[in-house]
Amino acid sequence: YYFPCQRWLAVEEDDGQIVRELVPVDEAFVKKDSENDGQSLATLGLEQKAKSTTYTVKVKTGDKKNAGTDANVFITLYGSKDDTGIVSLKASKINKNKFERGKVDEFTVESVDIGDLKKIKIGHDNKGNSTGWFLEWVEIDAPSLGQCLKFPCGRWLDKSEDDGAIERIIFPAELQTTEYIPFVPYEITVYTSDIFGAGTDADVFIVLYGSDGICTQQKSLCLNKREQRMYFERNSVNQFIVELEDVGDIIEKIRIGHTGGGLNSGWHLDRVAIRRLLPNGK
Repeated sequence: YYFPCQRWLAVEEDDGQIVRELVPVDEAFVKKDSENDGQSLATLGLEQKAKSTTYTVKVKTGDKKNAGTDANVFITLYGSKDDTGIVSLKASKINKNKFERGKVDEFTVESVDIGDLKKIKIGHDNKGNSTGWFLEWVEIDAPSLGQCLKFPCGRWLDKSEDDGAIERIIFPAELQTTEYIPFVPYEITVYTSDIFGAGTDADVFIVLYGSDGICTQQKSLCLNKREQRMYFERNSVNQFIVELEDVGDIIEKIRIGHTGGGLNSGWHLDRVAIRRLLPNGK
């Protein structure tokens, strides 16, 4: 069995996860001596994305005295087929200090297909100076499933408050569930030109346009400022797997640009290549 990863396991890198679920792939994707090696590696990102589901997890800490926590928070997602196992919520995409009073934190959780999301378990390890936590709600968005669910809590996770529990099982509120057309993964390869000053540190974004006026949201290709400094260097090739609205079989045009921020924002773009994962997985 071959389990390629090619991803960071680091709080400060990629999507911030330090544990990853890997799925086995065909031997041809890994063997370096095959004639189609380049094509195999090119297909690998989309193949893996097709077998996994990415969840955006938003966590709201209540606006009460001492509601925030310094403890390590974890979550488990339970589906109709499987569960994610315990996932540590380490890297908030919004706040450096996580789980502060009245704040919303956002995390990425990626797993193999667990089926329809039925419930979650969320809690903390009770370690640190200020451990008690008032959890208002959890919201979980799964673009590839076209579903966003709200899990209301409104209770303490504190050994000296409420019932003393520091972990809770929460079910979604049916009336607060949002359904939409599922997103699909696109592989976007960006080629920066080989001329002086071609690279940029700005926030590069893209929009895809299909037929009949269908278009995706505007999507930043980098997850953070560190990636902006790393990518889009002179004479570089950078590949991104992003989930976006399905614009159909034909991409009529794209809009690509940047926000103009940073010291070296000017960018000389050579070309962009885009591949969409077709419904049959090809």
